[in-house]
Amino acid sequence: MRRKDREMSVEFGLQVIDKAEYGVLAVTDPEGDLPYAVPLSMVRRGRTLYFHSAKAGTKVDLFQEGTPVRVVFVANAAVPGLYKPEEARDLIKGGKSTDFVTGNIFTTEFSSAIVTGKIRNIEAREGRDTEFSLALEAICEKYVPDMMDFFELAMSNAHKTTRVYAVDIDEIKAKRKKFDENKEELKWQKD
Repeated sequence: MRRKDREMSVEFGLQVIDKAEYGVLAVTDPEGDLPYAVPLSMVRRGRTLYFHSAKAGTKVDLFQEGTPVRVVFVANAAVPGLYKPEEARDLIKGGKSTDFVTGNIFTTEFSSAIVTGKIRNIEAREGRDTEFSLALEAICEKYVPDMMDFFELAMSNAHKTTRVYAVDIDEIKAKRKKFDENKEELKWQKD
């Protein structure tokens, strides 16, 4: 990571994963000369990510057992709006540099995590306490918590129509850019 002053802890990275609306999973397409990347509704349980798909398609073709992947999560991304135009003009007239303009005006606050791991195919077995069922339940609890009364009905056919995948987390790199109330960028130092 180039900006070590923005590197955050593994625990911070896990929090980013939990807050992010989705993750973008990337694999190498062995038959193409471009990577394959797809946004997915993901949930984390411990150090495992789960997501689902239909039983056919490009994902199914590429997401074979043991396939190495990277997953990118971004949370809290926003333009900070630290200065009004007149404040920025005054600061620049007062001698603030180009670095100030690019780093404090044309910038974004964010929290991100990049996960490295391998695909694991979850067997579509019936039963309430299978990894397949527990993964789908966790996904539904994250994305449609107010509809969980209907989960059992959805599960009654899921093993026929749905694939579930896991990514066991081998490595997490987390990063943040954030300003405090004094318009200073927060820095974090590893222990």
